[in-house]
Amino acid sequence: MTTRLLIGRALSALATALIPTTLTLAVLRTTGGAEALGLVLACELVPLLLLLPVGGVLADRLRPERVVLLADLVRCLAQTAIGVQLLTGVPRVADLAVLSAVSGVAIAFGMPAVPRLVAGAVPGPDRLRANARIGVATSLSGVIAPALAGAITLAAGPAWAALLTGTVYACSALTLGGIRTAGRSQQGHRGTPTFGRDLADGWREVRSRPWFFRSVLGHGVWHFAAGLFLTLGPLTVVQRLGGEAAWVLIVQCGTVGLVAGVFAAPRLPIRRPIVAVQVAAALYLAPMAALAVPAPAWTIAAAYAVAMFGLGVLSPLWETVVAHEVPEGALGRVRSFDQLISFAARPLGFAVAVPLAGVTGTTGLLLAGGVLVAVANLAAVAGRAGAAGGAGAAQPASVRTPEGRRPRGGRRR
Repeated sequence: MTTRLLIGRALSALATALIPTTLTLAVLRTTGGAEALGLVLACELVPLLLLLPVGGVLADRLRPERVVLLADLVRCLAQTAIGVQLLTGVPRVADLAVLSAVSGVAIAFGMPAVPRLVAGAVPGPDRLRANARIGVATSLSGVIAPALAGAITLAAGPAWAALLTGTVYACSALTLGGIRTAGRSQQGHRGTPTFGRDLADGWREVRSRPWFFRSVLGHGVWHFAAGLFLTLGPLTVVQRLGGEAAWVLIVQCGTVGLVAGVFAAPRLPIRRPIVAVQVAAALYLAPMAALAVPAPAWTIAAAYAVAMFGLGVLSPLWETVVAHEVPEGALGRVRSFDQLISFAARPLGFAVAVPLAGVTGTTGLLLAGGVLVAVANLAAVAGRAGAAGGAGAAQPASVRTPEGRRPRGGRRR
């Protein structure tokens, strides 16, 4: 079951990573305009942000494998339709925008179901290692997919890259859809549950865990800072620090750091996982400060590798801790809130980076962003509530509860 899950998530991650490059090249070949590209990309993001809470409710009501199966099939159909349109030579921006919106809806419904799928398919002691392996697959997909999509587009056109993406989604759906998890228990509901009640219950689960709420806000600041760095970074490095090759070096060092962090996560002797997660997020101060100076490109590359190593450690550890601490019947709703903050914060960073830099200067904005990301994430572990009461993980393949005790018989309710 675990092997099937890992293969399915790897395929889904690869397909998802193929989309941005394929769609960008397809739109630019079709229209050649940045405005059309912005419209198509926004049409995927807007429904994603609006419908994530709805997806969280459905993820907790339905079997997660069914939700993931349907989401991947919808994305398969959307990417196949894009490929067919491009292949026939009559693509229209409006059609591409609608199909992108369909993909955004599918992501909004499928993404909150993934943590429940992992929790239902992988035993607790093995969950950190499974999350780390999924993280490795996702990280490698982020490196391989753009190059693969670009090579296929140059050799045969974006239509074939889109058709390949649809095929990979179909394989992912068939793989993940074959996993079986237990159905959701309806205990705790009085009468027939309504959408509003489910949504309110999910919000109460979030607010009842101060460590989670503070951590999510800190992660949102991390994504905002990443938006600033990934916008101002290439502008500064290309113009002043060695050109495009220097920026490629920085990005690749970040990728190496990310993969190394994911590999290291289940092997590190971490006794307080929530503290480790927030300290790892605070490491993003390093590349922000190095770029603000600006330091030489190799120094920025090293700092970015350290920050992305922190992200690599953070991701599987966070997935595992949350799955231990949140009742499985509320996991989809709780994680949808987490995902909503992250997905909204990074585009905001992209959007305001240049205008804010024009007012404060690049150095001031980057330093302020770096300090903010460090303070927001370290503040999340200040005090007993923020540190989750001393979370611990005595063994690398498992995570203890915030009180330092292993839960008996599964997650604490």
